[in-house]
Amino acid sequence: MTSSARPLLNRRLAEFGTTIFAEMSALAVRTGAINLGQGFPDTDGPEEVREAAVRAVRDGRGNQYPPGPGVPELRTAIAAHQRHWYGLSYDPDTEVLVTAGATEAIAAALLALVEPGDEVIALEPYYDSYAACVALAGGTRVPVTLRPHEGKFRLDLDELRDAVTDRTRLLLINTPHNPTGTVLTRAELAAVAELAVARDLLVVTDEVYEHLVYDDAEHIPLASFPGMRERTVTISSSGKTFSLTGWKVGWITAAPALLTAVRSAKQYLTYVSAGPFQYAIAEALALPDRYFTAFRDDLRAKRDLLATGLAEAGFGVHRPTGTYFVTTDIRPLGHTDGVAFCRALPERAGVVAVPNAVFYDHREAGAPFVRFAFCKRTAVLADAVRRLKALG
Repeated sequence: MTSSARPLLNRRLAEFGTTIFAEMSALAVRTGAINLGQGFPDTDGPEEVREAAVRAVRDGRGNQYPPGPGVPELRTAIAAHQRHWYGLSYDPDTEVLVTAGATEAIAAALLALVEPGDEVIALEPYYDSYAACVALAGGTRVPVTLRPHEGKFRLDLDELRDAVTDRTRLLLINTPHNPTGTVLTRAELAAVAELAVARDLLVVTDEVYEHLVYDDAEHIPLASFPGMRERTVTISSSGKTFSLTGWKVGWITAAPALLTAVRSAKQYLTYVSAGPFQYAIAEALALPDRYFTAFRDDLRAKRDLLATGLAEAGFGVHRPTGTYFVTTDIRPLGHTDGVAFCRALPERAGVVAVPNAVFYDHREAGAPFVRFAFCKRTAVLADAVRRLKALG
């Protein structure tokens, strides 16, 4: 054991402790509560995709190190997916990179593109790894807060423009947005694109919930706007779309120069991962459109079940148009501290949720909001709703 008084943890990570997901999941196990906190499904993905992974293992495909950029079959499938759904054309050999989930993709992009002292603008609340990765890169995060308005969380474009300074290097955009469930509109995205072009900013966009949009919302990649393809690193993954979060197969699409930069950082993180699963996800991306439509419709029904139940239990509900999370306001229940509320909820109601405040720099702005996940079996959600109604 060192005798030095110097802290063991790198100072850039000193503000980050155990993630809220680990804390709440452990609380669920300890209390036997229904875990609507962490965003993972309680059923596995399509059988044909799982069988494709088994077949790859048995056939000896991917059991050793796969190619650094990802297996050719998956890179080709990713390029075909972008072309089919969004009309975006990417070269599988020079503009597609396979990663260990979207989390590694985010880390590699920020480590590659951000210099110490650079400012990174992120939409607040934000997925917790964003802040840690900006810190590891030596950058300064600048949050722009999504604020509740008429039942949804909205981006203030003037606030975004005002946040850009001469030190701003990069915009970190997440749509569909976790945790609020907001899907940025075409007009909002166009304004973001115009700002990025006018101020010569790079953009990293996290689109892992791209196939989970509801009602009249539409997912439109930022890279499809004028002037954006050459400055945008687009990130997605298979975990959310195919209910296979444990496989950790993500990807990046970007222009060659950007992709080369990100790959330079990525090769020193995991190097490669998920060999047999890469072949299986290549087959998953080629599933017919009806798979994606049916999956979306199933999640929309579950959203409606949980959102309605939460409203009947007395929560203020912000009905999401994307992702598989519902953000609620606990003030109608007489509470203002989401962290304390979530720590007590398993004992009070037998349900685990996540406090949104941990996704904010401005903790007070997120204090009364609590997130519930609806990517669970219908029977589980119905049981959770029944328990939560006892709060009233």
